[in-house]
Amino acid sequence: MKDVNTSLKPFENITPKRVYFIGIGGIGMSALARWFKSQKWSVSGSDIVEGEILRGLKKDRITVKIGQKGGILEHKTGLFIYNQAIPPSNSEFVLAKKSGIPLLSYAEAVGVLTRFYKTLTISGAHGKSTTTSLLSLALIKAKRDPTVIVGTKLKEFGDRNFHKGEGDLLVLEADEFHSSFLNYSPTIAIITNIDKEHLDWYKNFSNVKKTFLSFIRKIKPHGILVINKDNKDLLLLKRQIESIGKKRNILVHWYSIKDQKTKKIRDAMRHISGTHMISNALAAYYVAEYIGAKEEDVLRAFRNYHGVWRRMEYKGRLKIRNSKFKTVIYDDYGHHPTEIKATLLGAKTFFKDKEIICIFEPHQSKRLKLLFHNFVNAFDSADYLFLLPIYKVAGRDGKEKKYTSENLAKIIQKKRKNVFYIEDKKNLKREFFEKLKGIHSDAVVIMMGAGTINEETKKLIKTKN
Repeated sequence: MKDVNTSLKPFENITPKRVYFIGIGGIGMSALARWFKSQKWSVSGSDIVEGEILRGLKKDRITVKIGQKGGILEHKTGLFIYNQAIPPSNSEFVLAKKSGIPLLSYAEAVGVLTRFYKTLTISGAHGKSTTTSLLSLALIKAKRDPTVIVGTKLKEFGDRNFHKGEGDLLVLEADEFHSSFLNYSPTIAIITNIDKEHLDWYKNFSNVKKTFLSFIRKIKPHGILVINKDNKDLLLLKRQIESIGKKRNILVHWYSIKDQKTKKIRDAMRHISGTHMISNALAAYYVAEYIGAKEEDVLRAFRNYHGVWRRMEYKGRLKIRNSKFKTVIYDDYGHHPTEIKATLLGAKTFFKDKEIICIFEPHQSKRLKLLFHNFVNAFDSADYLFLLPIYKVAGRDGKEKKYTSENLAKIIQKKRKNVFYIEDKKNLKREFFEKLKGIHSDAVVIMMGAGTINEETKKLIKTKN
């Protein structure tokens, strides 16, 4: 079978070559916008709030409008693409729907790409961006030059979330949000794990499992599935997964941190914290090997890997007044209890005698409510914990009185000290430094959350206390 459609380019039949993104500031949307830009399309879009991603798009000469109240039909547009996180009542979405112009969700548009490229997808509740980054860099080092759409920014990509390759490969971070990845047709797929995530969409964990099984059925016949044996919930599905593999002639490769290859990967990544990071690299290693990359190229890429945007990303140092100790500060995107627990445990193990300080901004009221009891124990490896109010997603969040950051702080305070609730994010800097004047050792601060907490990192580093 042919993995790549060489007779046409994606969206070849659409004219004019002008695309408009409704919600262009999403991490996936912005990467897809860059793909269209790389194909010489005229690209523009809108979002609600200015931010780091939008500033980056503007640097790439992509037109961005703040605000979403009409005006999108002023210029002739060939294609509309919308972020699935926007509500159906969004005024631009309503206008686009009435226009008669082709309208696709982000996942539908990316699904088109997967039918033209030999696509390598990385999915799972946690570790997608890291694994996608490691695999992409390994393949680039091996001179396979894939096109890459990833849910984070890489320094190697000029601080972008997209790389235009010259080959026939597409490396794609495949998110299960709103069952998006069911639109994709991969040749090779990695599944890092499954977990109780996006339950506002799936309702229960059983539906999460069923959807991942449906995704496995999307792998092309004679394709490959590289899947994590150490994730107990995936392993419980082994019989169903093997059955799908047999019916569709898919090679199923179960990987484990206990594999012999793990030692070489650990040696190459001594500078990176966390067993979960080694597991991610192991999955990337096996796929690169299937693609034909040489081991020395893959391990060289791993040795040169120093993390990505907002995944334990080193941001600088700060000095706490009245303390002789220096403190380093990191940004991390973790927003699910499993991610938080793994990252903090990895940091505690890696930094050994240093105190771990976590400043966490919960992301979305529904997630905090559905996983509230899991969040209670997620911060056990942190010596200090600061909780900020919930970052609420426009169009997806309502008011919640019981399951709040403040109540989470109160419950955690019952079993341990050094847990603080900051009622107003504007007071974080003052209260943070006030509480930590008496710190007795070198410390590592981890700014954690999927909202805009990274904007607060700059203030802590730049401003004297």
